[in-house]
Amino acid sequence: QVQLVESGGGLVQAGGSLRLSCAASLRTYTYNRCALAWFRQAPGKEREFVASISRNGGLTNYADSVKGRFTISRNNAEKMLYLQMNNLQREDTGLYYCAADAQAILTSAPTTSGNYETWGQGTPVTVSS
Repeated sequence: QVQLVESGGGLVQAGGSLRLSCAASLRTYTYNRCALAWFRQAPGKEREFVASISRNGGLTNYADSVKGRFTISRNNAEKMLYLQMNNLQREDTGLYYCAADAQAILTSAPTTSGNYETWGQGTPVTVSS
């Protein structure tokens, strides 16, 4: 079974940057067959899509609210997923989750949470003004 562990969250001032990481504990062969994504959940709100990346990293999708500020990437050899977040704003505050879709085809990077069957516990991001 896939386990995902996020790290890198914290408190940052508006305009600052953070880099989130997600480590996967599974065989490399299996990891390489997963599309991966970041979601977030702000206090009192529903979980929402942030960014996703296809199995080989060739396709990425972003929520409109983070386009141009966030970058998703993956290192398949190290079984790591990253989210570089720049120019953070207060509305970016929330608990950030990484997720894996082991059924994804090569050219897909789903944006819907229902596609992802494995989730981490989340890492908190707080942006202060």
